[in-house]
Amino acid sequence: MEQHQQHQRPGAGHPAYKSRSLPRPHQDLEDQGLGFDVQTLIGRRGALKAFGVGALALGLAACTATTNDASTGTSAGEIPDETAGPYPGDGSNGPDVLEQSGIVRRDIRSSFGDANGTAEGVALDLELNIKDLANGGAAFAGVAVYVWQCDRDGNYSMYTPAAEQENYLRGVQVADAEGTVRFTSIFPACYPGRWPHIHFEVYPDAASITDSAQAIAISQVALPQDVSDAVYATDGYANSVRTLARLSLESDNVFGDDGGASQLATVTGETVAGYKAVLDVGVDTSTAPAAGAMPRGTPHGGNG
Repeated sequence: MEQHQQHQRPGAGHPAYKSRSLPRPHQDLEDQGLGFDVQTLIGRRGALKAFGVGALALGLAACTATTNDASTGTSAGEIPDETAGPYPGDGSNGPDVLEQSGIVRRDIRSSFGDANGTAEGVALDLELNIKDLANGGAAFAGVAVYVWQCDRDGNYSMYTPAAEQENYLRGVQVADAEGTVRFTSIFPACYPGRWPHIHFEVYPDAASITDSAQAIAISQVALPQDVSDAVYATDGYANSVRTLARLSLESDNVFGDDGGASQLATVTGETVAGYKAVLDVGVDTSTAPAAGAMPRGTPHGGNG
């Protein structure tokens, strides 16, 4: 979000930003509320002028048309449905970060709002390319993608005691005309019971993110072993070395059914300059997500 800037509309007595009245005129732009954030984000992308409106309407139509008739399961080429785990932060299991102004952001390393912590670790850029399988695999422009992950100590913000006052490593981006979203993050830890991974949910549009029941896909990204080994040899990741040595993609309780075949990201880079992880994500709106949040009280190291 653009911060600490207000544009006064000529002749108007009410503070405004780019000809739009501020809902909270005495507060900064990042505190104007989720609705204001979404309008600003969409306006900034310019997608509504050329491609976005048509693509967004197409995506919404696909979701609306299949809501009542969608079958539960995964179609060919679709990203597998996975648990959102016990720490989704989407309101389905306690805290809801998706209601907070500021959640629409690319760099998710630091907390926002009243929290101010920053997650340390080896830099990781995540790129997800969302494909609309109900439309022949076309770029799924306009969908909103929410990602979340643990920090290098295995803590999940908003839940784990060591990070429950933070909301870092959580964020939303809206897919561009190519169906792509990008996030700047850190490489996550490997904690007991789970292979190194990143969670994500796909929503029809940015306005839908405040209701977790509107998600059209829930899944996880797996990270390669060779890259994980290199990262975990750096300072701050010592506990992950021992944990990863006891796991494999085949033994993981989420990726184990197929060894993460369609969820394993392609990762390039190195530990000093950081890494880039890329994954194609097929989403079929004719099937309903079969996954969801874990029950309350699921212990850390379960299906997180």
